[in-house]
Amino acid sequence: MINYKLRPLFYFLILDLILFSCQSRSFQKESGQVESFAEMVAAGVKPIALGPPMNSAEMDLFMPEMERLAEKYQVQYYRESALIQTDLFPTAASEGKEVLIIYQNPIFLQSYQNLKSDLESNSVEDKEDLSRRFGRLLGYPVWKINELLEANSTFRDLEDFGIQGQELSFYYRDLDRAKSFYQNKLGLNLLAENEDSATFQIAGDSRLVLKSVSGSTYSGQENKSVALALLTDNLEAWYAHVQEEKIPIKYTLKQNPEDAHDGFVAIDPEGYLLEFEMFRQHPENEVLMPELQRLEPKATSLGEELNFYATVTWLYYEDMLPMENFMMENLGLKLSADQGWAKIYRVSENSYLGLVDEKRGMNSFSEEKLVEVKFDLQDPQAWEEYLKNTLGDSVRTERTFRDLGRYLFRF
Repeated sequence: MINYKLRPLFYFLILDLILFSCQSRSFQKESGQVESFAEMVAAGVKPIALGPPMNSAEMDLFMPEMERLAEKYQVQYYRESALIQTDLFPTAASEGKEVLIIYQNPIFLQSYQNLKSDLESNSVEDKEDLSRRFGRLLGYPVWKINELLEANSTFRDLEDFGIQGQELSFYYRDLDRAKSFYQNKLGLNLLAENEDSATFQIAGDSRLVLKSVSGSTYSGQENKSVALALLTDNLEAWYAHVQEEKIPIKYTLKQNPEDAHDGFVAIDPEGYLLEFEMFRQHPENEVLMPELQRLEPKATSLGEELNFYATVTWLYYEDMLPMENFMMENLGLKLSADQGWAKIYRVSENSYLGLVDEKRGMNSFSEEKLVEVKFDLQDPQAWEEYLKNTLGDSVRTERTFRDLGRYLFRF
């Protein structure tokens, strides 16, 4: 029998038990999410992290759990009632709701507040840049920021149009001599030729196109500003072959088990640099090595041992940072190896682009250069339409554009 004098207290106890039970069940998922983010913030993986959006009543109930997690991981939090609106997330996701901003260093909370102020005062034209700022503050890599922008805006990168391979074009005054060199002395597979060009397969979807300067816009006197790395695990065999063929060598064979890569550099008939290179397991190659290990070597006509499995096209720049951003943000290429003064990006299965600081590289930057890069796209027409709407005429002419280093890219 219930003591009626104690009935109000009994009802309150029942209500508390119900609320506690509901709170435990309804916030189990949210608590797990916030704990994961708090751990990442504490480890320095993310400058800030966002808790799941909640209405004010839900947030009031969740605050004791947030306080517990903040103490456990030694992080701080800020209750944000009006999360900034960028193109990273759908507006409806947080509209009318509150979000917890989890941080450890107060500087990063200030960075968020600065970004919020800039968003309120800037025009729509700046929204992509401001959205990227928010993505970096959340600790997202560039490729993830691109994915979020693609899902919530008109932004697209080159990978959205299907990169199927790469062609590197070299230009020659004596095309026949160059063709004979690559076909006979290096044993590359000739795929197609006409009076003005010859296309060779190096490995898989990586191709080298030799073109005559006759009838082109080039004089043949321009600087090369490029080097082609031919990746192989048989450096000693190739080095012996190159010496036997009396091919000029710029840098002799270097091998050191402690280094990230070994190789030597030869010179083709008109001065293009060919780097025979092998990469090793090394901290800077943690991403690159698994990619390369999946590739099948392509034997040349010289024998199974003299083979290649991929290429790196090395391009030379005065200012690396803008080009790094361009490669990742505009083209959507992912970084495979970071050598400090050189960065390697994967283009396709067998093709890589390498950016080199001209102050450290084998070549120097030049406004005019005797080289072109072509990406084979699954949907080049759609890419052309996208370029028309996003890039100015100064960098775009039909299916071509010049990057920030004045290299000509074709599609």
